[in-house]
Amino acid sequence: MNHFQSLLNVASAKSLYPASALEAFWAKPKRSTAIIVGVLAAIAVIGILSAVLSGRAAVLVLDKPSRHFFYPFTIQNLMHVVFFVGLSDLFVRWRIASREKAFLRVHYLPEDDKTVLVSRDLGPIRKRLIGEFDHENGFLPSLINLAVLQFQSSGSVEQAAGVMSQHLDLMSNRVDMRYGLVRFIAWVVPTLGFIGTVYSLGASLSAAGLSETLDLKEVAKTLGVGFDCTMVALVESAILVFLLHLVQEKEESAVNSAGDYTLRNLINRLYSEDDQSQ
Repeated sequence: MNHFQSLLNVASAKSLYPASALEAFWAKPKRSTAIIVGVLAAIAVIGILSAVLSGRAAVLVLDKPSRHFFYPFTIQNLMHVVFFVGLSDLFVRWRIASREKAFLRVHYLPEDDKTVLVSRDLGPIRKRLIGEFDHENGFLPSLINLAVLQFQSSGSVEQAAGVMSQHLDLMSNRVDMRYGLVRFIAWVVPTLGFIGTVYSLGASLSAAGLSETLDLKEVAKTLGVGFDCTMVALVESAILVFLLHLVQEKEESAVNSAGDYTLRNLINRLYSEDDQSQ
């Protein structure tokens, strides 16, 4: 690898770490910050829809005007807030997955068909990885660093490959666990919709029982709001589940790509001088 290519790689690596707070949030957002932004976005969207929608559309989406709650504190609006919290968490996972994919373009390792790596070649490679990963992020740098450490300490290619494989399994499990909140939200949203439906049914039956004359129009309107609540909840849940599968697939693909890159360009190039001397 020539000096010019090394400079390009270092510049690419530095580009993964922006300086400003806004750029840092875009490149590597924190879940807590993203959730706050999601809640604020939900409030803003509810406010805009409240001003724009009217009639049947307002009743369907917002339960406005509400027959059971003091607007804007309706079950529909609560679902919207929870929905945006789920979207914000998916945004975090999408940006992290994109960042993990970007590590593959830094070219930490030689990618030609001839280079062989011995122990003395691994020090400079490992120095480039310092600060580019932690216990949660940086799949590729973390894998390379762990494999290099294992090879330098044991001199065994087989042990380095074994440690890399174990670390890959741990990363895959960690990725799957990160989607627990979104899965819970995808379950909570339709649950809230069903609660809204049951509440409306109960309110309709209660009002019908207390009234001396049965007003079918009022009963039908109350029941309609309840079923609207379930329909909106199911739509939002379907969107969350669809996006969850897309984003999780991207992040899991980043893990697999990191493992494949490390295997092809590090493990398969390692040459143990101790084995040759024996």
